[in-house]
Amino acid sequence: MSKHDSSAPGSPGINRAKPYQLVLFPLNNGATNVYYVLILTYIATFGNVVLGLAMVFASFLVTGMRVFDAITDPIIGALMDRTNGRFGKFRPFMVIGCAIMALSVTALYVLTPYIPSEWMALRYAAFVVLYAVWVIGYTFQTSVTRAAQAVLTNDPKQRPLFTIFNTVGSLAGMGVMQLIGPILARDDLLGDYNRSWFAVMTPIGIATSVLLTILAVIGIWEKDQPKYFGLGGEGQQRVRLSQYLAIIRANKPLQRLMVAGGGCKLALSIATNLTVLSMLYASMMGRYDSLYLPMMVWGYVCAVPFFLLTVRTAQKYGQRASLMRYVSVALACYCVVLVLLILWRPDNPAFQLNLYSTDGGFHLTVNLYTILFMIFFGVGYGAYYATADMPIPMVADCSDYETYRTGSFVPGIMGTLFSLVDKLVSSLSATVVGVAVSLIGLDTLPTKVTPYTEGMNWVVIILFCIIPMIAWAVTLVAMRGYTLTGERMREIRIVNAARKAAVARGMTVEQAMEQMKTPEQVPPEFRER
Repeated sequence: MSKHDSSAPGSPGINRAKPYQLVLFPLNNGATNVYYVLILTYIATFGNVVLGLAMVFASFLVTGMRVFDAITDPIIGALMDRTNGRFGKFRPFMVIGCAIMALSVTALYVLTPYIPSEWMALRYAAFVVLYAVWVIGYTFQTSVTRAAQAVLTNDPKQRPLFTIFNTVGSLAGMGVMQLIGPILARDDLLGDYNRSWFAVMTPIGIATSVLLTILAVIGIWEKDQPKYFGLGGEGQQRVRLSQYLAIIRANKPLQRLMVAGGGCKLALSIATNLTVLSMLYASMMGRYDSLYLPMMVWGYVCAVPFFLLTVRTAQKYGQRASLMRYVSVALACYCVVLVLLILWRPDNPAFQLNLYSTDGGFHLTVNLYTILFMIFFGVGYGAYYATADMPIPMVADCSDYETYRTGSFVPGIMGTLFSLVDKLVSSLSATVVGVAVSLIGLDTLPTKVTPYTEGMNWVVIILFCIIPMIAWAVTLVAMRGYTLTGERMREIRIVNAARKAAVARGMTVEQAMEQMKTPEQVPPEFRER
């Protein structure tokens, strides 16, 4: 590596990650996504079915608790930006967050059912308090996934790879929970998401999350050092909490990315919500056991080529171009899925999903309706699943831009701001689903044993198709004005590298900022390609 932190001739200012770091650190997202399933997917069901809380209360609390996040997120982000101790800037937040989530979810899912039903007020209180504690732990750990991107690598060829490794890490956590959960919910095992199911799934989720956290800590260990933090010097670290609003207001690319990331997450959260899928595959189609897992696996299979395509497009044209291209593919495919669901008829097998039957032995029963649904659902799901986490490495671009713009290294606030939007949208999905279900007269959230209710097909159409399609359209509009293209990021990287070298030689951050504002103003060696 040269004196300019370039790991290859002709690549000034490049900070590259080692292969094992690119593979292991994204497992931090897998560690938190264990709880994305365990908490955000099932918390309303747990509160309603196991604890007997009102359905609307349980659903609304998931969103209402994010008001609490609005307070904790910037505080934790500010703490992270000021942290630089013996164990680094990011590792303490990963470990502390993991511990808080493990303890709180154990108390929530395992211990609160022991509170007598006669003490319902105490059940409500415990539910709210323990959920609030879990939110703090989740904020601690999940914000690191976004924030530490700024120190892991700034190589434009490597940053898009994070999406692939992040998805692998997510599947190692979220996928495991999504696979094991429905299996254990079978009637011949633990039953339909009851108290026993939560008591067994909780330690499985915690063990998975702890293992992934340990591996992620190993992945970021070497990069969690001051020499990778911004421009160096002292001034960049002294950003007051009151200044963060000004940062958000001035950082236009971050604003657009927050909107785009929120749109992608909202589409994923609602379209993959357990209640929505139960209404689609069980209540409407009447074949939950033969459709849910096969369709989930089919979606993952279809996502594989799109992950490769999104990375290749991002490396060649930039992450903005890749995100817009494949969100457009998802939007187009779901237009057809929308039409197919409108054509569904409860009394006509030709307009229902049907994969196979086990009556009298296993045999395929696929019809044209199912084939068309699988094609367009598979391609659409693959496209939007591959882009759902693409905004995460783009947060690092916004962080680099902030360093270029002001000289401040504030990845913590960047990560927590984006994390806040992510969680607000994720929780909003639970409220939207809960309200939609209540509008057709149901008092409890549908499960795989819930019979079809009049109007349920339109609820599914709106939740499974229309809302995600609107979210993707908003994403495309936001990205049209996003200015951090591949070429622009190259310019920012060159200027930041030259400033960092100048600060290391004794120049103040302010002097470096004033003297070097464009690639033409930096020393010639930094302009080499």
